[in-house]
Formats: sequence, structure tokens, C-alpha cells
Amino acid sequence: MESSGSEKQSVRVTILSRPYTLLATGDPSEVEQVAARVDDLMHSIREKVPKADPTTIAVLACMQFAGQLRLAEQEVEELRQRKDTRSGEYAAMLDRLITTVEELAV
Repeated sequence: MESSGSEKQSVRVTILSRPYTLLATGDPSEVEQVAARVDDLMHSIREKVPKADPTTIAVLACMQFAGQLRLAEQEVEELRQRKDTRSGEYAAMLDRLITTVEELAV
């Protein structure tokens, strides 16, 4: 979420049937969307592990999100490496092209 100023707004959300009031410095709808995603995941976990207490459900949700974040970070790193490789290839091609043009100009 990108901050659009330092003014904080209260945002009411419900996660696992419990209301929370959060302070948001950005778009309140982004906070609501994130809370809805957390709520959906926690309800999904509760359906699969009905005897789990809310703390256990929250930890399992955190683990799931952490795993997703880790995969996203790996994908970003792979994309950076591919970009760096491609940039090097393009720079070499450009150098060869410049050399060829200079040779033809002589």
C-alpha cells in the first residue's frame, strides 16, 4: 500500500468473526481488501481444522502468506537475473552493431 499522506483513517474490518479497527494512511479500500483475504484464508483453515483455536489458525495463515511471499520474492529475483542477462546481451549486440557501422563508415 502506498501512503498518500500522514493523515490516518480508521478502517473497520472483520477477521474470523472478530471486528477490528485499523488505522490506514493509504486507501482504506486496500486495507479492507487485505483484511478480506486474511479472513477468507482463516475461514478456509478453520474449515479444514475445525478444532483449532484462533491463535493456531492465525499462525497457519501467517505461514501460508509467508510461503506465498517467499515464492513471490524468488520469482522477482529470477526476473531480475533474466533482465540483467538480457541487458548484457543487448549491450553486447549494440557494441557489435556500433563497431560494424564504424567499420562501414571508414
